[in-house]
Amino acid sequence: MMRLERLLWDLGYSRVAGVDEAGLGPLAGPVIAAAVVFEPGASRVLEVDDSKKLTASRREELEVEIREEALAVGCGVVEVDELDRIGVYQAGHEAMRRALEAIDPAADYALVDARTVPGVEFGQSAYTKADTFIYSVAAASIIAKVTRDELMRELDRRYPGYDLGRHMGYGTAAHLAALEQLGPSPAHRRSFAPVRRLLAGDRTEGATP
Repeated sequence: MMRLERLLWDLGYSRVAGVDEAGLGPLAGPVIAAAVVFEPGASRVLEVDDSKKLTASRREELEVEIREEALAVGCGVVEVDELDRIGVYQAGHEAMRRALEAIDPAADYALVDARTVPGVEFGQSAYTKADTFIYSVAAASIIAKVTRDELMRELDRRYPGYDLGRHMGYGTAAHLAALEQLGPSPAHRRSFAPVRRLLAGDRTEGATP
């Protein structure tokens, strides 16, 4: 999984950041992105993978190991109010840009899952499903997922009744039923159709954002 990092290290890039985001699809909670930089020729290679393929307990174990082994980890957050204002796709871009901005000293190249990050002044390459075959991007996917899950558990404590700490804001049947019963909380995305319809008084289910 380190083939692209090794190629870039050989070309003289010493701070290659893998970047990924979590939370584009849910009806509630922020979008989180992470950027992870490993030392060139890292001696210890972790058994990372796409975060979606790992159990929650394994993600949490790897998150600790990644933070211990990485040269730098940066996270970027776009909260619900801003997401509703700029749109979810742009929120993903902005979270990634903020994650890269949080790397100190700055990265000199970025490997990104599926998209190009605007406003980045150094080189970058985007790859579809990068978290399945690029080491630093897989690491970033784990950091982003674990960080977001922790925030969703905090939102669950703040806004009980929706079970946000279980489904992490995704539009499960139980979540939609809680929305029908309780109405949207401040953690819900007003720009997403199921929430928007409830606010408008239309209780028809089944639409997507």
